[in-house]
Amino acid sequence: MSGGPTILHADLDAFYASVEQLLEPALRGRPIAVGGSARGGVVLAASYEAKAFGVSGGMPGWRAARVCPGLTFVRGHFHRYQELADRVMDILGDLTPAIQRISIDEAFLDVSGSLHLFGPPAHIAGILRARVRDEVGLPISVGAARTKHLAKIASQVAKPDGLVVVEPEDEHTFLEPLPVGLMWGVGPVAERRLAAYGIHTIGDLARTPGSAVERVLGHAVGQRLSALALNDDPRRVVTSPRARSVGAQSALGRRTPSPGLVREVLGHLAERVASRLRAKGRAGRTVTVRVRFAAMRSLTRSVTLAEPIATTLTLTEVAERLAWQAIAEGPGGEISLLAISVANLSSQRVVQLELPLTPEDPLRPGSVTGVARLAVDASMDAARRRYGRDSVGYLPATLRHAVGPPDAFRELAEREL
Repeated sequence: MSGGPTILHADLDAFYASVEQLLEPALRGRPIAVGGSARGGVVLAASYEAKAFGVSGGMPGWRAARVCPGLTFVRGHFHRYQELADRVMDILGDLTPAIQRISIDEAFLDVSGSLHLFGPPAHIAGILRARVRDEVGLPISVGAARTKHLAKIASQVAKPDGLVVVEPEDEHTFLEPLPVGLMWGVGPVAERRLAAYGIHTIGDLARTPGSAVERVLGHAVGQRLSALALNDDPRRVVTSPRARSVGAQSALGRRTPSPGLVREVLGHLAERVASRLRAKGRAGRTVTVRVRFAAMRSLTRSVTLAEPIATTLTLTEVAERLAWQAIAEGPGGEISLLAISVANLSSQRVVQLELPLTPEDPLRPGSVTGVARLAVDASMDAARRRYGRDSVGYLPATLRHAVGPPDAFRELAEREL
């Protein structure tokens, strides 16, 4: 680990809302919400002007309109988000090849090898911010520190549109007064548990014996957070490898599981996952389904197939069997989330046809059923490329799409192949 603040965390500010304000200058400086409406729906993202009134992502549109009377709702230019974010990442790549992209709008950089070209970390961060502002038109905040943990906290402190550099000799002084909720991995539940024991700041956490923190949060989480509070973080910036799995999930609130609901949600998720696999010429053998119950307990069930699959209907059927297995073995009652992931990936640019032997196994891609399903999917993929993603789809997935956030928005946050 370098002795200087050579790890940068770059994070685009209120990214989705900032893009909308970039594309429509009349929205700049005004409180806006991406998604939802004053009559309903869900806010997907909010500008800083809207956040000042308490508007946040995930808030019902009617509530957002109530807390911020001047709020403007926009539908969102989802096709532009990935394009603009990729342009920002290209700028980062001009400054160092050591980039670890962790979401569409944020990345870690190790600039230790770039100091002789561009100067100290603070200067590199300044170049980065100026170029993103001038060439893309978006605000970006940057934190620079000796560790990834501290660099990410520094970028949060720098928001909006700022730069914070933490020198090694100032690390503990910087961390001491900050709220523990700024730490990576401390959500609202963990924050409340820590507050109940008088732990409100990162300094409080650093002074608390690790064994006590582990009793509050569990061994693994407690041990990790105790180390991070002392800025003990050996993780290095690693270039993102090709994903080993692809998945999607859907929060349900609290719903009683029924065949119609499970089929609808899993059909929607399977279509999102399978279409992304096919777009990259990939398929996977291991299918995993996660079911979260209202009591916050989750069960996962998985199966490894003989052949890799990438067809929507086949993935839906496999996922349904796994989901009902988990539901039958779970604590019962309502469920709050369903998720699908496909792993054990391999290339599948073409499918080898099989002899029509009986009994037929529809799970095999080369069977009569498997080939027919792949042909249908290929036709729908072609129609979507020409006429848009909403032009055609399987009925359960289409029904689910009508009541949830746009798939384009969901997929921006999901792992890419």
